[in-house]
Amino acid sequence: MMIDLWRKIKKGNLSPVYLLYGTESFLINETCHLIIQSTIREEEREFNLSAYDCEETPVEVALEDAETLPFFGDKKVILVKNPYFLTAEKGKEKVEHNMKRLEQYIEEPSPFSVVIFTGLYEKLDERKKMTKMLLKQTEVFVASPLNEQEIRRWIAEHLLASNVTIEEKAADLLLQLAGTTLTILANELNKLTLFVGQGGTITEETVRMLVPRSLEQNIFVLIEKVMQRQLDEAFRTFYDLLKNNEEPIKILALLANQFRLIYQAKSLAAKGYGQQQIASLLKVHPFRVKIALGQAKLFSVEELMRIMNDLAEADYQMKAGLMDKRLVVELFLMKLNEKAVS
Repeated sequence: MMIDLWRKIKKGNLSPVYLLYGTESFLINETCHLIIQSTIREEEREFNLSAYDCEETPVEVALEDAETLPFFGDKKVILVKNPYFLTAEKGKEKVEHNMKRLEQYIEEPSPFSVVIFTGLYEKLDERKKMTKMLLKQTEVFVASPLNEQEIRRWIAEHLLASNVTIEEKAADLLLQLAGTTLTILANELNKLTLFVGQGGTITEETVRMLVPRSLEQNIFVLIEKVMQRQLDEAFRTFYDLLKNNEEPIKILALLANQFRLIYQAKSLAAKGYGQQQIASLLKVHPFRVKIALGQAKLFSVEELMRIMNDLAEADYQMKAGLMDKRLVVELFLMKLNEKAVS
């Protein structure tokens, strides 16, 4: 749906009113930018692009602007942020909004304006007349977190503007190294695009050369190296993290989070839950569950329980100041390695 909407906008098939809401602010901002880019030229934006916040300004002020002819050019864009009156949120009724006026505008929108309602809301109150009307009569985009397949489509679409392609293995590695946060992925893709140039292809080697591992990915590597009995490599990764000013207590916390996820994913999978179901229950991205399930094959449930007890003990020693923080992590890695050997 997202890619279809973007392609429609790029072709100039614009709607007079958009409703963009959800928890993925990056997708909302990117869609807004695309609408603006497709509606008004850059030199016109100073005069024909306006933004209003419903928590500060009555919505009818924005509508009056939308009904005022553009100063230069043929079109104008009006951003209407935080339309809380479409939700069940309480305590924000500081501004009185004329809903009748908004109804009239939705029924007969200005032919020379594009109005975009945007809000970081997980859901709207569909019992409200105004919400029902907007959902029915406007172009709606719900910016929810993307699953792995959607992220791969988003990556391909993001590169399309530069006529750049990415190999499947390169996309795999990019997701492993950079994670699934769209802001980070966009920055890495821009860097890779600049390197390969217009019409180029991003290869696995290009990604390996240019994309640094995220902290979470380094934790993943740390666990993998220990389980592969490559303790030297595991310690090298740990020391690299310390050189990058990562605190031992943060590293230990991330190790605990990852092992907890591995344990939970393994337990749920044993009960017959699928990857998407596990992700939904644990409220994490499905790609993280995919990685955790891969690592879960290296451990029994009993081993994971013992490891989590070891991590709890290490956390106590670190916070109580009973031992040097760096030494605490080193001893935990050595103990983990002993389990891998046995």
